Amino acid sequence: MMRRFEDARILMYSHDTFGLGHLRRCRTIAHSLVEDYRGLNILIISGATIAGAFDYRARVDFVKVPSVIKLRNGEYTSLARHIDLHETLKMRQSIIRHTAETFQPDIFIVDKEPMGLKGEVEETLAYLKSRGTTLVLGLREVMDAPHLLEAEWKNNNVMRKIDQFYDTVWVYGPPDFYDPLVELDVPASVRDKMKFVGFLQRSLSNDSAPTHVPEGDYILVTTGGGGDGADLVHNVIHAYQQDPTLQHKAFIVLGPYMPAKQRSKLVQKGSKIPQIQVIEFDNRMEELIAGAKAVVAMGGYNTYCEILSFDKPALIVPRVAPRAEQLIRARRASELGLVEMLLPEQADNPQLLAEVLKRLPHRAPPSQTGKGMRLEGLVHISEIVGDWLDEREQPLPAVAE
Repeated sequence: MMRRFEDARILMYSHDTFGLGHLRRCRTIAHSLVEDYRGLNILIISGATIAGAFDYRARVDFVKVPSVIKLRNGEYTSLARHIDLHETLKMRQSIIRHTAETFQPDIFIVDKEPMGLKGEVEETLAYLKSRGTTLVLGLREVMDAPHLLEAEWKNNNVMRKIDQFYDTVWVYGPPDFYDPLVELDVPASVRDKMKFVGFLQRSLSNDSAPTHVPEGDYILVTTGGGGDGADLVHNVIHAYQQDPTLQHKAFIVLGPYMPAKQRSKLVQKGSKIPQIQVIEFDNRMEELIAGAKAVVAMGGYNTYCEILSFDKPALIVPRVAPRAEQLIRARRASELGLVEMLLPEQADNPQLLAEVLKRLPHRAPPSQTGKGMRLEGLVHISEIVGDWLDEREQPLPAVAE
């Protein structure tokens, strides 16, 4: 029986400066919650340049803030080159605050950046806390190499602020996979707020028959947003060039953030090999993964959840800089027997990569090879949110005169 709430509201924040990970995670959670609860409305604040390229279920909408992009070296710049970063951040901050004031959410969920990009949500957190909104910080199961995260957070006094503002911290993974705050000095009060909810399970929406999935068996090659995915795609194409016995069809999705020059080069290279098909972007990645024989990826959070959800043999070639997140996740998953992993420099060797690609479609799926498949995140989040909203709906006891 689907429960109904009278006008319950959740606001989500996803800073999105590089890639699609944060927005796709927020959208997955939002869709799952509106499916479980009638009368719930969710608004996602996103900085993703292509936030509008995805479809949203009824009662889920998004507010787009001006985009800031993260450069390869970790610095930020405005997407609109003629507006300086400071002005863009001021606009973003004011839109976020104004949206919160107008929307009046019961729950505010912040994805990964505790105070937002350059501290832009701190003021909104303080405002919502004073209004009694439940404040949630959602963390990936792997954030970054501990020394890098610690330096970043120490600089901005982040740990103290998490303690000060947030009611709870959700970790989107099971406790035995990885601890995002490992080796950090975490106060007991923050540890007490942490809940490991589990990986976020993906599923296909019932309403859409997969119309655009390629014919026949294929290995899917995806680099997520694609901003730094050109090397992996290049290496896969190179392996096919060097080893004519590699006959399995490869379906390559470049990602919307791949620089245009690299994109056209790869499309051209791929077109010369009959087994390879290259497309630029697909907003329904779940269907492509569900239809694949095997997956080759860099192993960002969402792709990893999809590989587990649809139980696909996978080769992960992680990004190793500027963040170590994908590397840490891939190492742990390969330790647990869930995926095969090559470092970028190993994938540079076309003979080695070709050998792995030939084996890949015959590899047993993760459910048979490994431990740690628990995908209960959405179920747990739904239970927690349902309990909180129930409490809000209880009429206050009448006070005797």
